[in-house]
Amino acid sequence: MPRDGLTQARWLALLVPLALMGGALGSQFIGGLIPCEMCHWQRWPHYAAIGIAALAFVVPDRRLTTALVAVAALLIATSGAIGVFHAGVEYHWWPGITPCTATLKPGESGLDIIDRIQHGPMIRCDLPQWSLFGISLAGFNAIISLGSAVAIFALLLFRRARA
Repeated sequence: MPRDGLTQARWLALLVPLALMGGALGSQFIGGLIPCEMCHWQRWPHYAAIGIAALAFVVPDRRLTTALVAVAALLIATSGAIGVFHAGVEYHWWPGITPCTATLKPGESGLDIIDRIQHGPMIRCDLPQWSLFGISLAGFNAIISLGSAVAIFALLLFRRARA
């Protein structure tokens, strides 16, 4: 099979969110970083992109494959846009929109909620837990996701087989 832009775009649409989610989950479960609410917001589009990009490997129709890869790229870009917003909150360029909230579980008393809040981790969205060269995980997600989405769309637009 020739290596054309669609093949490359399809692999990129699958591997980028897989790698980013691997890094996010690894930093959480191995590195001990606890994601804030906006961190979770960035993950949902990647989960969806993984499923849709994987589906693009099994559909036989080339036009449907192209459409699925394009949708996956839009989802990757969505995560990147949320990452831009989250990074802006971390850098204090603008205020965040999430208040500190606690959900009520069935049969849970007010004292139970207070106890959970006091003994649970308090993760603020406006303070990065980790950064490299001044770039937080949200910033890296924004850079990698948006750059990859642009690359996927470029491959789809210019998908002529290379000699």
